[in-house]
Amino acid sequence: MTINSSDFTGLLKELTDIGIALSAEKDHSRLLEMILLKAMEITKADGGTLYTRTEDNRLTFEIMVNRSLGIHRGGTSGEEITFYPLALYDAEGRPNRTMVAAWAAISGETVNIEDAYASHEFDFSGTRSFDQKTGYRSKSFLTVPLRNHENEIIGVLQLINAKQPGSGEVMPFSGLDQRFVESLASQAAVTITNRSLIDAQKKLFDSLIQLIANAIDEKSPYTAGHCRRVPVLTNMLAAAACRMTTGPLRDFTMNEIEMYELEVAAWLHDCGKITTPEFVVDKGTKLETIYDRIHLVDARFEVLKRDAQITTLQRRLQELGGNPEVLLRDDAELQQALTRLISDRDFIRRSNIGGEQMADEQLKRLDQISRTQWVGPEGVGEPLLSREELENLQIGRGTLSIRERQIINNHVAVTIKMLESLPYPKHLRRVPEYAGGHHEKMDGTGYPHGLSRAQMSIPARMVAIADVFEALTANDRPYKKAMPLSQSLKILGRMKLEKHIDPDLFDVFMHDQVYLKYARQYLAPKQIDEIDLNAIPGYQPLN
Repeated sequence: MTINSSDFTGLLKELTDIGIALSAEKDHSRLLEMILLKAMEITKADGGTLYTRTEDNRLTFEIMVNRSLGIHRGGTSGEEITFYPLALYDAEGRPNRTMVAAWAAISGETVNIEDAYASHEFDFSGTRSFDQKTGYRSKSFLTVPLRNHENEIIGVLQLINAKQPGSGEVMPFSGLDQRFVESLASQAAVTITNRSLIDAQKKLFDSLIQLIANAIDEKSPYTAGHCRRVPVLTNMLAAAACRMTTGPLRDFTMNEIEMYELEVAAWLHDCGKITTPEFVVDKGTKLETIYDRIHLVDARFEVLKRDAQITTLQRRLQELGGNPEVLLRDDAELQQALTRLISDRDFIRRSNIGGEQMADEQLKRLDQISRTQWVGPEGVGEPLLSREELENLQIGRGTLSIRERQIINNHVAVTIKMLESLPYPKHLRRVPEYAGGHHEKMDGTGYPHGLSRAQMSIPARMVAIADVFEALTANDRPYKKAMPLSQSLKILGRMKLEKHIDPDLFDVFMHDQVYLKYARQYLAPKQIDEIDLNAIPGYQPLN
């Protein structure tokens, strides 16, 4: 092929442009396809194949193109290549010298063949068979190894039938063609390796993220699959917001990179719980720490009952042969004491559950019971309830004390601290903000920073809604029954009216039926009841 200086300059520019385009392409299949098509374009080749080398020393067909036959397989075509990979070595470890693509990969040398039918160096029987079936004539072959910056052969680029511009006559690949394709192959190999490294790092990063989230979910049955489901729900809500053509969010958009950043944040939103003591997270009763101390209190009551019985029996021994009326009185007093102790014990057991608001009378009764003296192992009288036990039993609602609630709430501050300590690339720098806002409220009464709606980004508000709705609908918590979908939506609607969650995102959540798409994937069938939109507080249909 003859070429003038102007065309040569054009080819150099095209090669440079190709290098830039290759560096910009992030999809692996499109990248490989671009390499082959650009090589065919430069050399005017009619067809070509791109192979990649596997770890078990085989060449896998990635892309196959033949313009004359209208063949385009692999890559973005959607058509699978059914040819078996080419083995570089036989079972005894001997190199495959018969297949030109295999030899290029083994030797690292370019092979330029003018006419395959006239070649005796390599086995082209498969090529001849293909030609016989299709009526094609494979002639000139240019087979170039893809060598990366570490001098590794990662694949092979093979071009077929260079054509003369204008006449379309098949001609050999020129020395200039070979040099240009070798240059392109070098760029391509480095780009493929870099892209593979980036993809591998991303895969490892994603795996570590999910490892942390799964560890938190497995840490406690009270969180179960929460960390796995919140990212799904967050993504659903974000996609719905991007689809809006009406309402306050009609101009809201997120690209693929921004969606990934939000997904990472959703996966890590509870990572701070890894430092939260399990006995606090799992605290099912007021007296529970690493075990439920109600059993210790029960034992003290048993001691008091035994002491009362012993005291009565001792008096009987002293009064043998005495007044029968005194004995009857002692029996009555014993039964009265035992009845009171059993009543007090049962009251403490009920108080320990933490299922309802404690009234003032109940708090006073707990205080009175705590003052009851019992004789411990040392033979010294002491209060039936310690100060710490009394404080826990007097918790107004639920099972957590103020201090324990602070420990639970602190997981968000720990999450932010952990995430802010990481050296993020530019496209992930908002992960701490998105992840750390899921307990903030739109009226500024949330935690840990008391941020208002105006101070929070839309993605951070999305994570907050996803976090709440997942917790409301979860059917794998041991401490609560599975809540019907309609009831969960009513609670979410009230949270909108109370300015706890973002009102616009709630309307999108309802309008796009994000709740139903999520429910069909993660809720039990019995939870998915009929939804009366008019009964959902605060919902305003988007027109």
